[in-house]
Formats: sequence, structure tokens, C-alpha cells
Amino acid sequence: MSDDAPVQSILRAFALLEALAAAGGTASVTELRDTARLPVSTIHRLLRTLVAAGYVRQEANRTYTLGMRAARLGEASGHLIARWATPHLQRVVDKLDESANLAKLDGLHVVYVAQVPGRHSMRMFTEVGRRAGVGTTAVGKAMLAQLPERRARTLSPESLWDELDQVRRDGFAIDDEEQERGVKCVAVALPPVDLAVPMAVSISGPVTRMTDDLVRSAVPVLAGAATALGTEFSA
Repeated sequence: MSDDAPVQSILRAFALLEALAAAGGTASVTELRDTARLPVSTIHRLLRTLVAAGYVRQEANRTYTLGMRAARLGEASGHLIARWATPHLQRVVDKLDESANLAKLDGLHVVYVAQVPGRHSMRMFTEVGRRAGVGTTAVGKAMLAQLPERRARTLSPESLWDELDQVRRDGFAIDDEEQERGVKCVAVALPPVDLAVPMAVSISGPVTRMTDDLVRSAVPVLAGAATALGTEFSA
């Protein structure tokens, strides 16, 4: 074996951590098996090591959650994500003038991890770190539509399923005053390939400015940003 060959057990351990993160931080061994596609015996062995190291915790109901050491890594990576995302979001603002946002999926919520304010005097401002419902935000719907259908349905009400089908067909999602009165958003999810946690990029603005024409213009710009961000984060 070459000296620079990857260590398989380390790759598998990180695959488990990523599977836990994608599940919102908590998952059963069965769920981890389905997501990480590893034998149950291997999962148990790796989880024991990760628990001993403090990166995973075993709960009383026999599920597993990310531990404090993983949380510290996540906090540090959050700052890096915001730094890496800002130039891409700035290019969105330069083309569309409205505030650009990046959000990630966290269980039944979305968390905003980066934003560049728009150029208008009246503009939308979303505080980085803010949490919102996954089913009432454009970024949330865009991310749900990227998930396997079975997983998406566990995170959304039945009343949203037809809309998620439409998002899959269109390639973008809309929040028309569902999250905040007077505010409209359009979002595109980052490509899911090699992305540990689902993410989406959006613009938001007053409904008076977020016309159908602006939305049509925004979708290819957001799609380009989503592709560029996906490449950035999977590098």
C-alpha cells in the first residue's frame, strides 16, 4: 500500500460524522447505515471510538448525537463558511441589488450562515445564526427538495409535498410572505454531491420589488452562485 493512500477507517469515521450532521445531529444506527452505507458492525465499532473521543454521544434511547468536540469544530467551520461564501454572495448582490443569503439545514429548521446586504436603502437583513422554520422559507424548501423524497417527507407537512415536487421541477423555491410579512425570497439549493450538510442560497426583498421579472432574472444568478459555492465547499 502506498504511504499516501487514505486510511479507510478515518474516511469511514468522517462519513459517520457527516451522516449525523446531515440528519440534524441525531440518528439511529439504522439511519446511519442507510446514509453512510457501512456495515452495522463497522458503524458500532467506529461509534465506540468516536464516543470515547468526545465527538459523538450515545443517548438513553440508543440514538447517537454529535458531541461537544464536534460542535467546536462546527463553530470554527461556520466562521470559515461565512468567509468563503461572502465573495460569491457579493457577486449576487452586484447583479441583483437585493440582499443575498446562505443557509444550511438543521433538522426542522434552517440556520443562516452568511449574508451580504443589498444596495437599496430599504433592504432585508437576516442576522447570521438566525433559525427559521424549514417549511416556511425559500431556502428551506429548496433544501428539502434536494433530499431523498422519503427523508423530505419526514421533515415537512403533507401540505408542502406538492410544492416540493414543483421545486424539484423548477429548480428553485419561493417564500411569498410566508416567513415574514411583506418579504419575498427566492432560493436555489447547492448541488448535494460531496456536501455534508444541505445548503441553499437566496435573495430576499420587499414584495414590491421582488416581481416575477426579478425572480426570473435571479434564478440563473442564484444557480451559478450555488454551483460555485458547492465547488468551494467540496474542494
